Amino acid sequence: MTTADVPALGAEVERELAGVVRGWLVCGYDGRDALAESAEEYLVDGDVRPVTREQAARLVDRLWRERQAEQAGWTGTTDPERVTRAFAALEASGITARENFTCCRGCGLGEIRGDGEEDARGFVFFHRQAAEGAAAGGDLFLMYGGFEPDEDLTVSVGREVTAALDAEGLCWTWSGAAHDAIQVTGLDWRKRLAG
Repeated sequence: MTTADVPALGAEVERELAGVVRGWLVCGYDGRDALAESAEEYLVDGDVRPVTREQAARLVDRLWRERQAEQAGWTGTTDPERVTRAFAALEASGITARENFTCCRGCGLGEIRGDGEEDARGFVFFHRQAAEGAAAGGDLFLMYGGFEPDEDLTVSVGREVTAALDAEGLCWTWSGAAHDAIQVTGLDWRKRLAG
């Protein structure tokens, strides 16, 4: 089926779906194929599938090109790139560091230990919901901790995380307590699309 053969989406369906896809694009972590799959599934209700894979792919391609045109005007290092560099430094220092990791806090905490090096002493991550919140203009909430049940280790990992954020010029708030998330604040979430 060629692009010309793909039936147009209804105006209401396209408006709703385009808004959702634009949000995913601003978040910036998914490629075109993953976005098309998510767009196809987004409005499914039981056996009712109002969007075909081809329709979803066509919409994603159009919005992808729009976002790339927008990002062509961005100069310098973006805040998401600074976050990536801070996470890379933490990973190099023995802390498992993952961006956009799992769907939520509970899943992330359940899976993070198995995702890094065996000798990692701790972890830091933010999940998809946190990334979406940052992309929508909010703070980015980081989960962190030690891989041993030791509050001092968790606080130590938190200090390393905030030092890595400082090294990249990112602002943050944190109470210093082991059970409080670190919030990266004042972000201008301009994540460049890859591909």
